[in-house]
Amino acid sequence: MADTLTKSERSALMAKIRGTDTKPEVLVRSALHRAGLRFRLHDAALPGRPDIVLARHRTVVLVHGCFWHRHGCALASEPSSRRAFWREKFARNVARDRRTAQQLRRAGWRVLTIWECALRTAARRERALAKLIRSVLRDAQRGRRAEKRGRKPRQQAA
Repeated sequence: MADTLTKSERSALMAKIRGTDTKPEVLVRSALHRAGLRFRLHDAALPGRPDIVLARHRTVVLVHGCFWHRHGCALASEPSSRRAFWREKFARNVARDRRTAQQLRRAGWRVLTIWECALRTAARRERALAKLIRSVLRDAQRGRRAEKRGRKPRQQAA
């Protein structure tokens, strides 16, 4: 199927797609902040510039859009034109995501991923964000208990 937009219209539309401060990312940041968790954004010193860096908890949160990062849900549809281009692009995105997560884990960071579709409805959003916050806090408590006993906190398996 041919594109219904002109080249300049398509270019203007694609230029509006943001890489930072997306609605899902802002929702996650707001929930983390309300829970008393403090973080940095898009730390260039870390592989892949993670969306949210909770340095105190040695955790990064990646907020993935289902379409661009190929979640496999209904939001991860495949464009009907230029299929070969899109398949290659999506494959590169997924490979980069895997590589980045692996590099972060090797550097001692916990990597948590939250998907766009988990934030679509109020009920799913509430469950997903509560689970994310519990995960961050649980691991922080586990690390503090280990330190009190004079042990090094255990690293999470990949």
